Amino acid sequence: MASPSPSLLLAAAITLTLLFSYSVKLPFHPRDLLPLLPRQLSWPILNSLHSPVDLLPTFVGSASSQNNTLGWKGACFYQNTAWMEFHNKTGSQFGGGTLHIKVSKAHSWTCMDIYVFATPYTVTWDYYLLSREHTLEFKEWTGKTEYEYVKNRGVSIFLMQAGMLGTLQALWDVFPLFTNTGWGELSNIGFLKKHMGATFEQRPQPWVTNISTDDIHSGDFLAISKIRGRWGGFETLEKWVSGAYAGHSAVCLRDSEGKLWVGESGNENEQGEDIIAILPWDEWWDFELNKDDSDPHIALLPLHPDIRAKFNKTAAWEYARSMEGQPYGYHNMIFSWIDTINENYPPPLDAHVIASVMTVWNQIKPTYAANLWNEALNKRLETQNLSFPEILVEVEKRGSSFDQLLTIPEQDDWLYSDGKSTSCVAFILEMYKEAGLFDPIASSIQVTEFTIKDAYMLKFFENDSNRLPKWCNDGDTVKLPFCQIKGKYRMELPEYNIMEPYPHMNERCPSLPPKYSRRQNC
Repeated sequence: MASPSPSLLLAAAITLTLLFSYSVKLPFHPRDLLPLLPRQLSWPILNSLHSPVDLLPTFVGSASSQNNTLGWKGACFYQNTAWMEFHNKTGSQFGGGTLHIKVSKAHSWTCMDIYVFATPYTVTWDYYLLSREHTLEFKEWTGKTEYEYVKNRGVSIFLMQAGMLGTLQALWDVFPLFTNTGWGELSNIGFLKKHMGATFEQRPQPWVTNISTDDIHSGDFLAISKIRGRWGGFETLEKWVSGAYAGHSAVCLRDSEGKLWVGESGNENEQGEDIIAILPWDEWWDFELNKDDSDPHIALLPLHPDIRAKFNKTAAWEYARSMEGQPYGYHNMIFSWIDTINENYPPPLDAHVIASVMTVWNQIKPTYAANLWNEALNKRLETQNLSFPEILVEVEKRGSSFDQLLTIPEQDDWLYSDGKSTSCVAFILEMYKEAGLFDPIASSIQVTEFTIKDAYMLKFFENDSNRLPKWCNDGDTVKLPFCQIKGKYRMELPEYNIMEPYPHMNERCPSLPPKYSRRQNC
């Protein structure tokens, strides 16, 4: 009989250690030995323990004065306390401070905890290996506003729950989500299966439908799902937080001469800018078939005949032409997702994590941060030109909170520095609004609050499979209620075509995975 390999012996030893460790405290944790295994053995175990979500820090609390000590349980050290001591060692007007962090009761001798510390003006990090009191110095506050903020609200503390090993593994898992490779595509599929329950069943070939464009009409909706490359990774995260099973959208339009066009917010121009474009169908379709390397899966959602009869093509074209060439709606992109204080953030996300990420981006790329959220947050405060740190301080002065600020509904008539801001789906729904599809309640609908899922849930689309085009889902063994026209995997649109519009629709809706349940009339 052949002798067992060293790899198998090591695997067996770690397995026994895992079992033994439940009853005896060891000087190490069994997980700490996983990197010693060969990659083909250790990586599947690490993958089961960690995922890209482990890159997200968890907010544990805010440390302020010594009279208000913060306590929490860490990933390595199970007993931790923190407090802030204010001082003026530099002799400046507002001085600085020392954050004291006392860590104890480690679950093993080889583990560590990694932390991120943030104020509206400062973000830093540290890690702790030893059970003792540690200190983090803030030599000098940037000014009165940071000093008063920390005095009143404290320094926010975030724990990397996965520890060093898990964080490195999560980094390794996040990287392929954005790569334009087969590995990247499988990583995106794996993420959506794990975190959303998506199935990705393979369709029979051909994976591209032989379309007759005569059957496509003005107002027909195009739901698009990209699963590799830069946009594939971005859409995967967007789907996860919003519950949408598509990450992009476009709309069909016919002109007075019968020519078919596609309106799209988020079309990249020759300068690499994402803009609103009106393209001939043939040009748009050729790009999706032959040049789009994100492996787009595309479904055509035909309007119901009664809805199509209401669709005012003249008004739709007027709106489309008025928006053509405008930039993509980055200003309000995240606000269609966040409607509630604590029912839109998949763990460990919360408003504190969002604020810390915004703080980091504000320091690295202030212009980018201003474009993505500063203007929109100023709109909600009815202020102008406040930087992100100043926004946080202003919220504190008003006795409110950042999580409440994020939930204030976007208004369709808000004008930003570069005009109206519409994402891909907001552009389509604003067109629907102008074309009369939301009448008679259009004035009480803010389409910039809709996600792509909210759009395809609208009861606007064909509900009789006998009226779908003959080529619709041709060759597929499963007859979908819409027409998938491209893609290897069968597209899913849960809760498709079920909801009548109502006033203030989608302004207060929860969206927690994996069920993404919503309240009635939220």
